[in-house]
Amino acid sequence: MPDLRVPGKLDESDGGGQREAEQAREQLLEDWAGPAPDGNILRTLRGHTSPVNAVAFAPSGRALASASDDGTVRLWDPVTGRCGRTIEGRRGWVRGLAFSPDGRHLATVSDEIAIRFWDPVTWENGRLLEGHTGLVTALAFSPGGGQLASASYDGTVQLWDLATGGSTILQGHKDRVQAVAFSPSGDLLASASRDGTVRLWDPATGQPSTPAILDFRPTWTAGLAFSSDGLCLATASHNGIVGLWDPKTGERVDLKGHNGFVNGVAFAPNGPELASVSDDGTVRLWNSITRQLAATFKGHNGPVLAVAFSPDGGTLATGGNDRTILLWNRTPMPSQSGT
Repeated sequence: MPDLRVPGKLDESDGGGQREAEQAREQLLEDWAGPAPDGNILRTLRGHTSPVNAVAFAPSGRALASASDDGTVRLWDPVTGRCGRTIEGRRGWVRGLAFSPDGRHLATVSDEIAIRFWDPVTWENGRLLEGHTGLVTALAFSPGGGQLASASYDGTVQLWDLATGGSTILQGHKDRVQAVAFSPSGDLLASASRDGTVRLWDPATGQPSTPAILDFRPTWTAGLAFSSDGLCLATASHNGIVGLWDPKTGERVDLKGHNGFVNGVAFAPNGPELASVSDDGTVRLWNSITRQLAATFKGHNGPVLAVAFSPDGGTLATGGNDRTILLWNRTPMPSQSGT
């Protein structure tokens, strides 16, 4: 099966035979990701026509948002699996999204140098934040909702004051910034760059924290997540390793098992479980305290690009290069444990 991020061109010279082959290929993709025999897949959400880059649950848990290369954001009911809303992106791929802590706003970034806010009920387009000089790649709201951090190809992080619309530019990275994450207390902001470093900042002052830099060179980090107690920072890296960092000392422990780029990580909101997703097509659950692999889930047809836990921690959502979103039972069935 070809990588959907590099779609093949249909040869019209072969007429109906080629078209039938293409239709058969598309049907295989639609039919492939059904429930696994062990029952870990709760639902398969279909509708996007290109890879799914980001997923996020609303704070209430009653909605799931997804962003795709097809230029749309979709809002799903995670209980029924129905898509209630679809909005066309303003321009190109939709790269990232985040709900505000009160659930009243959904912020999105696409192939434009701006951050757009939407009302997730009416889909009315709200405010627009502009200031970066390169594409915006990722977003994170502060726990209190007063700040928004944005990562960009311009090599900076911008920390937005949502009351005034003003921003503080955090500089230090030497290459595009791929990810941002706030600690649960809101007193620490982490940013990850293709320069191979993770930088830690004080959101109150915009100044580097101590330690200021977590060095993962020569590889680089594509995703970040803080544990619910803020004592651990997980990194998803392109050498196939999940890093567990102590943000106070800079010490790191590596979790190994993936056989491809790790694209994202997410901590459960109410326990030590850490989920990681990779180009190797797997979703892995780790115990961040014992540092042991708890389970390996397989269901996507190709790379898994995005991951998020539901607010109650009971469901895990993943987005794939196969254009689907899978909802998983957080508690693995016995056949999946530690594999």
